[in-house]
Amino acid sequence: MQFPDYRPRRLRKNENFRRLIRETQLSINDFIYPLFAVPGKNVKKPIQAMPGIFQLSTDNIVAEAQKARELGIPGILLFGIPSSKDDLATGAFAKDGIIQQTVRRVKKEVPDILVITDVCLCEYTSHGHCGMIEKGAVDNDMTLEVLAETAVSHARAGADMVAPSAMMDGQIAAIREGLDEQNYENIPIMAYAAKYASCFYGPFREAAQSAPQFGDRKDYQMDPANGDEAIREITLDVSEGADIIMVKPALAYLDIICRAKQEFDLPLAAYNVSGEYSMIKAAAQMGWLDEEKAMLESLTAIKRAGADIIITYWAMQAAKVLSK
Repeated sequence: MQFPDYRPRRLRKNENFRRLIRETQLSINDFIYPLFAVPGKNVKKPIQAMPGIFQLSTDNIVAEAQKARELGIPGILLFGIPSSKDDLATGAFAKDGIIQQTVRRVKKEVPDILVITDVCLCEYTSHGHCGMIEKGAVDNDMTLEVLAETAVSHARAGADMVAPSAMMDGQIAAIREGLDEQNYENIPIMAYAAKYASCFYGPFREAAQSAPQFGDRKDYQMDPANGDEAIREITLDVSEGADIIMVKPALAYLDIICRAKQEFDLPLAAYNVSGEYSMIKAAAQMGWLDEEKAMLESLTAIKRAGADIIITYWAMQAAKVLSK
């Protein structure tokens, strides 16, 4: 096809033509809405680094879940911030832990929304790392048992799906075995399969109060320079029983999302992380970007790259725009 016989502008000349040939359709059905649960009642604490996002007590999580359901958002992803932390992350798997309480309450009052729980230990450990510390380093195999116990406790509370994010080798197999042994074989696992050691998590550290107290997470999260390694990581998680695979972050890793979609026949999630959200918010507050347009363009890019599911702090705002 060559000019002048082919003129692409013919099909761009008005909105109806553009709608007719639009290749990527962003939908409310694509979204999962992350929420941060904290102890107490009527708590709604602003997260300074994430304008419009809050730490919420369970009663307010329920209210937010109800709003999400009314907008048609299929599910929420829960992160918990306990009242106290220790070296063994006991709050992660406690029967009356913040996540366990919140899951039970949401499933009782908003039963028809999916409740997904993040399975990691960084929010619960006094040192802020995602696993058990042995001789000054994160011990992979010691951590697997705690992750499995945590996932089972979430399932017992009523979680519809668990989402392991610790990036420990073998975590999907350990959690799948733990769930199956307790007769939760129908609980799916959404694996943070390719999770990079990204600077874009910065605002999340404030939201989840989970910054490491020493060192960093580069010995278990992936090098941002690597693409082939992501495929190996995802392959391992698929072989261990993952039901959904995830790439995190999203916008700086659209190439990885695209490769994962081409190479794996499983639903693919992408996490539109805190820094990706906050940088648009900040630019919009300065008047440098149109917030709504930048939001929709970013989410559309993630979908166009191949994501079937988008975990995003924009979920409520985007749903309101798309429902118009």
